[in-house]
Amino acid sequence: MYPIKLNYEGGVPVYRQIVDQVKQLIATEHLNPGDELPTIRKLAQALVVNPNTIAKAYKELEYQGAIHTKRGIGCFVSNRESILSDEERKRILKEHISQLVSQAKLLNFNYEEIKKELHNQFYQGK
Repeated sequence: MYPIKLNYEGGVPVYRQIVDQVKQLIATEHLNPGDELPTIRKLAQALVVNPNTIAKAYKELEYQGAIHTKRGIGCFVSNRESILSDEERKRILKEHISQLVSQAKLLNFNYEEIKKELHNQFYQGK
């Protein structure tokens, strides 16, 4: 099953967390064009959420062009080059960086330590 982790304490709706994480899996090539997503029922059972929540997330992903549905067959990752506009990509990046910086400050990391770890993570495996 895909590495989707839900946070019930952060205030972000569960369906939105699923949408964001599936898009991240696509962006990081853990999911590739043509890959089949788990059925609504299967993913709902794995995440222990209401199937309607998964259906809402899949509908949003389809609306955004990240996935497409083949009736009676399943949901698949779209073949589009980028599923996000530049504005949306920047918004998501800023959101994640803001969370990272907040956590790093709480853990008493300085800018150089954060920069070094970002560099290591960014170029890891390349």
